[in-house]
Amino acid sequence: MGEFVTLEITDGIGTIRLDRPPMNPLNTQVQEELREAAHSAAGSEEVKAVIVYGGEKVFAAGADITEFTELSYRDMALRSGALSGAFDSVAQIPKPVVAAITGYALGGGCELALACDWRVVADDAKLGQPEIRLGLIPGAGGTQRLARLVGPARAKDLVFSGRMVDAEEALRIGLADRVAPAAEVYATAEAMVRPYVTGPSMALRAAKQAIDGGLSLDLASGLALESQLFAALFATEDRVEGTTAFVAKRKPTFTGR
Repeated sequence: MGEFVTLEITDGIGTIRLDRPPMNPLNTQVQEELREAAHSAAGSEEVKAVIVYGGEKVFAAGADITEFTELSYRDMALRSGALSGAFDSVAQIPKPVVAAITGYALGGGCELALACDWRVVADDAKLGQPEIRLGLIPGAGGTQRLARLVGPARAKDLVFSGRMVDAEEALRIGLADRVAPAAEVYATAEAMVRPYVTGPSMALRAAKQAIDGGLSLDLASGLALESQLFAALFATEDRVEGTTAFVAKRKPTFTGR
């Protein structure tokens, strides 16, 4: 367990918890602890779904800017790949992942949320990519994942202006998937992924790989990837159970094998 990032597992759900008060700034240590927690969640057979959570008050207000003031181009050229890679570790967790967002998800905090499959947002939360106000651009996926999620025009609006959006606008443009009262954000996120705890883990893994992998491919290549993953599932016990249960008109019992 890290000092600022932990992985807590309860009833099949792994919670990656950021805890660096008061605003969960994402310094280098948090970055590496986040990578470790993501790898642990990905590799644990006990974890069937994941919630990324910053606590009741704030998700993550962005990078620790105090680390930036003395860095040169050379310094950041050597470090930027590791920063982006840490968030990519979350994106590559082969299980359903939801961000439970309270307070602020700004800069790196918004990029961390974008690395998740879904975002549950508190009704008083604020999200945004304010890096332009520092003479910078998002450097850990913000220009890429945001544009794929909300479209290039809306992504340019948010990145060029650096403005924050509230929960209502985030939901309207597709940056948020559900909005809940702040006190109910974690419970809403948990309810969202709870069904997957007893789901067919290998099929869920394949579905995520097909969708995410296909986004970077042309249609023909994406269809080929889908076909390969579809065929591979015929080697799983869950496919046997699922099809047999359907024919027998009973509820399947999946084992993740």
